[in-house]
Amino acid sequence: MARHKKNKSVYRKICISMISVIGLFILIAGFYVGFLHHKAMSAVHKIAASDYYAPQRDETENAVPEVGDVTEDDMKPMTFLLAGTDNREGSGGTMNTDVIMIVTLNPKTKSATLLSIPRDLKMTPDGQSSHKANYFYAHNYIKDKTTAMAETKQFFSDTFHIPIDYMILINFDGFRQAIDAVGGLDIDVAMDMRYKDTADGTNINLTKGFQHLDGQNTLDYVRYRKSNDGTAASSDFERNKRQQEVLNQMLDKLTSLNGISQWGNILDIVGDNVKTDIPEKKLTRWLLNFKKMKPDHTNLLTVDGDWKSPFVYLNKDDLTKAMESLYSNIELEQKIKTNFWDHLGLYTNTNSKSNSK
Repeated sequence: MARHKKNKSVYRKICISMISVIGLFILIAGFYVGFLHHKAMSAVHKIAASDYYAPQRDETENAVPEVGDVTEDDMKPMTFLLAGTDNREGSGGTMNTDVIMIVTLNPKTKSATLLSIPRDLKMTPDGQSSHKANYFYAHNYIKDKTTAMAETKQFFSDTFHIPIDYMILINFDGFRQAIDAVGGLDIDVAMDMRYKDTADGTNINLTKGFQHLDGQNTLDYVRYRKSNDGTAASSDFERNKRQQEVLNQMLDKLTSLNGISQWGNILDIVGDNVKTDIPEKKLTRWLLNFKKMKPDHTNLLTVDGDWKSPFVYLNKDDLTKAMESLYSNIELEQKIKTNFWDHLGLYTNTNSKSNSK
């Protein structure tokens, strides 16, 4: 009988210990979830539309849904203008957007299409002189930072005949920090890459082959274009493909177990380095419903063309096919006319594939 009581006491102690450990784990997990929620809301507040961005009216804001609920409006197809700026020390604080992408997202079909715009693409607004594609946001920002996103978004929307709902602006240094936060990326570097610029501290030094790259080397990989140290140059078109490759792998990292464990750090980085004109309440719903909003399929679109100093010109057939893919993903019945971009001089004179430099 004494042994039975003793065994029962030991069993009870083990049960109490297990329950205590599980309870402590749940408590810690609860605090961590609360901690991440606080960080998420703080990041959203930082990056969401400031009052002066004058974003499009969000019709769903009049009837605010319960926290965590997506609305019918949230699930509609949408288009983003994604741009990256270089604000590193030594860069002169330039606001030129050296990474430019048009991204369509269809939450219902869980699909996305992504088209990279060459930074040196020749673009000619009606009645104005020609400039490279990376010029326009900086130009609008200098004129009036309160309307810079709206003006830039409207210009690219008018040029490519696609309604662009929101603009997302990312600082290159934030991109570098985010890559480090998820542990770097595995990249098959297709060629040796060497480029030095003492003015802004650039020192690209990558060797051909499959390798693990940290944030700085990944940034060098997507930025590399010309060489001054004996290696072959890279075209805007090749660089655009590298940008898409890295972005796709980064999205996979963020949705992996390892990526989720780093969300606290990622949210800090995002809050400090990303700006949008997306309304805060809408952005909050998207974040809390990340799995619903994240696409399962991403179509990376490429457009070939020619580089004729100082501009890039696109292949007309490639551009037409790419835009049709973007239109299709957002269920836009847009028929491209043969003279859509004739007056803008976006593309080469030939309809055949051009050899890009």
